[in-house]
Amino acid sequence: MSYKSLQEFINRLEKAGELKRISAPVSPRLEITEIADRVMKSEGGGKALLFENPVGSRMPLLINAFGSFKRMSWALGVEDIEEIAARIREIIALPQTLASTPGFFSKLQALPQLAKLADSFPKTVSRGECHEVVYKGSDVDLGILPVLTCWPQDGGPFITLPCVFTRDPITGARNVGMYRMQVFDRNTTGMHWQVHKTGARHYDEYLKRGGKIPVAVSLGGDPAITYAATAPLPEGIDEMLFAGWLRGKPVEMVKCLTNDLEVPADSEIVLEGYVDPKEQPKREGPFGDHTGYYSLADNYPVFHVTAITHRKNPVYPATIVGRPPMEDAYMGKASERIFLPLLQLQLPEIADINLPIEGVFHNLVIVSINKRYPGQARKVASALWGLGQMMLAKTIIIVDAEVNVRDYRELLWRVSNNISPRRDVFFTKGPIDSLDHASPSPNYGSKMGIDATKKLTGEGFAREWPEVIEMDKVTKQKVDELWKSLGL
Repeated sequence: MSYKSLQEFINRLEKAGELKRISAPVSPRLEITEIADRVMKSEGGGKALLFENPVGSRMPLLINAFGSFKRMSWALGVEDIEEIAARIREIIALPQTLASTPGFFSKLQALPQLAKLADSFPKTVSRGECHEVVYKGSDVDLGILPVLTCWPQDGGPFITLPCVFTRDPITGARNVGMYRMQVFDRNTTGMHWQVHKTGARHYDEYLKRGGKIPVAVSLGGDPAITYAATAPLPEGIDEMLFAGWLRGKPVEMVKCLTNDLEVPADSEIVLEGYVDPKEQPKREGPFGDHTGYYSLADNYPVFHVTAITHRKNPVYPATIVGRPPMEDAYMGKASERIFLPLLQLQLPEIADINLPIEGVFHNLVIVSINKRYPGQARKVASALWGLGQMMLAKTIIIVDAEVNVRDYRELLWRVSNNISPRRDVFFTKGPIDSLDHASPSPNYGSKMGIDATKKLTGEGFAREWPEVIEMDKVTKQKVDELWKSLGL
C-alpha cells in the first residue's frame, strides 16, 4: 500500500497503538533528544512519538516513526521487509523467464511485473499540498521549524530527515540524498555533502562549469520517499522511480516556485534555494553522529533558502542519531534485506549478509558464502569493497553458508575456531567513511578481511578439517520421545 501523506501514515500508527502523542511543551534543544533516545533504546524500539507542542514552534514534530521492524515494514507498505526482497528476486528472474519460456502466451504471464515497473515512473502534477502556505524572500525564516539541537556539543540545530534534490548538470538526472543540514540563520544552512556522495559530485561539476546549484529539500510525505533518499541505489537510478516501485504507484511531483526542480507534491514542508560553489564553504558541526561519537567540525557548502512552502497544518519529521541502537538502525536493516538479492546477482555465492547495528553498518560486514574453490572468501571481500557504498566497509568477515550470520554466539565460536590469524586475516587500503575518526587521514584508510571459512587443500591446508560435534538423528529422535517423561 502507499500513503497519500505522512499524516496518513501517522493515523495508521495511532490506530495500531504504535504512536504516542506528547502534549506537554518540550524543547527541541536537547530535551526531545533525551526523551526520544530513551524510547528508541527500549524493548523493540519503543513507539513513534508526536510532540504536539515543541517549544518555539507551532508545528508538531514526529520522531521514531521508522524505529521498529514493524513500523519500518509498514512505512514501505508491507508486513515484512522480506516481501520487497522477494519482489526484487522476481524482477531479476524476468529476463531468464522470458528467455526460457516458449510461446507468446506464456511470455504474457510476465507482463504484470513489467507493467508494475512501467507504472513506477514519477508523475508531474500542476498543484501540490506542499504549496498551501508560501514564504518567499524576506519572509523566509527557518525559525518556524522545530529544528532539533540533538546533543550538547552539536554546532547548532540540525535538520536531520531531509530529502535533498539536485540534478546532474551534465545529464540532467535527478538525485535525492539525505544530508544533514545545520541551520546557520533564518535563511541559510550547511549542506553536508560528503566526498563520496552524489551531491558532492554535482557540487564539483558545478564548480567546474560555473553557476549556482538549484537545490530543493522535501520534508515528510509518503515514508517510502524518505526511505528512498537513504537507499544505497546505484548512481543514475532515480530515487523517485524506486519510491514509486516501493509504493506501487507513481510519486506525484510538483515544480518548485523559485527554481526548476520538482519535489513530491505531498511533502509536509519544502525548502527551495541554491548552493553557490564559488562561495566560501562554512564551518559546520560538530554533530553527534550515528557512530555514537561526535563527527568533527569541517567546512561544507552553504544552502541559501529562497522559499519555504508547507501544508496548512504540517508535521515536521525528524530523527536523531547517536550511540546505537536508534531509529536509523531499522532503516539500515531494511536496506540490508532489500538489496541482498542485488548483491547475490553480482556475487551468486553469497548466502546471507548481516550489517550489525553495533557496527554502524560501515564498520562491520558479516557474509556467509557457498564456498567451492580456494581463495573464494578473499574474492568476495574484494568484490564487496568494489561495490557502491560497500566500498566504505572497514571490516568484512566471511563464513561458510551453514553459519547463521545473525547468531553472534555461533559467529564468535566459528570465527575464533576457524582462523589462523597470520593466514586468514588480510589487509588492504581504500575509501573509508568520512565519519571514521580512527583513521590517520580522512576518507582514506585501511580495511581488514577475515576468512573464517573451512580451509581447502588448494589453500595450502594439508591437515584434515574436523567435523562439528553433533548428535546422531536416531538418538535425537529417541530422546525427543522420552523428553516429556523425564520431567526436565
